[in-house]
Amino acid sequence: MPETLHAFDLAEVNSAIAATEFAGHLHHLAATLSTNDLALQAAQAGARNGVWIADKQLAGRGRGRHTWHSLAGAGLYMTALIAPRIPMQSALSLSLRVAIAIQSAIVTVTRFQRPSQVDIRWPNDLMLNRRKVGGILIDTASNPATDAQPATLRYAVLGIGINVNHTTFPPELDAIATSLRRELPNPSEPLRREPLAAAILLALDAEIRALAAGNPQPATCSCVDPTECSTWIEGKRVRVEARDGDPGYTGTTAGLDPNGFLLVLGDDGPIHTVLSGGLREP
Repeated sequence: MPETLHAFDLAEVNSAIAATEFAGHLHHLAATLSTNDLALQAAQAGARNGVWIADKQLAGRGRGRHTWHSLAGAGLYMTALIAPRIPMQSALSLSLRVAIAIQSAIVTVTRFQRPSQVDIRWPNDLMLNRRKVGGILIDTASNPATDAQPATLRYAVLGIGINVNHTTFPPELDAIATSLRRELPNPSEPLRREPLAAAILLALDAEIRALAAGNPQPATCSCVDPTECSTWIEGKRVRVEARDGDPGYTGTTAGLDPNGFLLVLGDDGPIHTVLSGGLREP
């Protein structure tokens, strides 16, 4: 008999985030094609904040051409629309700031350890005990530069998918994916999604405020160095999966450049700046 999962309580989340810019702008749907698409439509119509949460996505997107395995009520499928007044140069660090915010929220709710258990596979994957537990997909739009100022962020759409209550996965994903519930000492009881949703939005709000204020340090953790949040940033053997038909390559991660992009010392000799593509263990 299929397990009955808790209905999502939007009012509970809204109450918990009352002090943030997201309060009063939350939307919940039983199912939708993609929460990112809803946020993009709202942004293109002039909205500059909002949160869309769905029990199930029928066409959820991952990085590149990947799709997101979406089981009704088992995961947290959420997109936040933001529009801080920041230069596009500052917006380049959004991926890592968002990942740190989600990592901090997971640590707060579950008490898993960072980064030995909850790790960031730069820049868009959340790992739990070396298997993927969540992903981030960010779309941005900019205001063009003028003689008086550089290009600025018009809006950013932050798509977030977290495996919360999945107990099984399709065979092709079972060895590489997990859920929060599967990794708990006692996974018999389903987890409620509301505490995690609220914790993520509180952490996102803190990181966005810090970014807008020009604070280079993460607001939601005590990490002085990004390597304290991610074991993938330095000294990690990786395979970079390039996009758009370009061949990938292997190498060793060598930190971040001033814009927050990952550096990889390639086995072919040069240091590569990873502007797109995903990381995997070779």
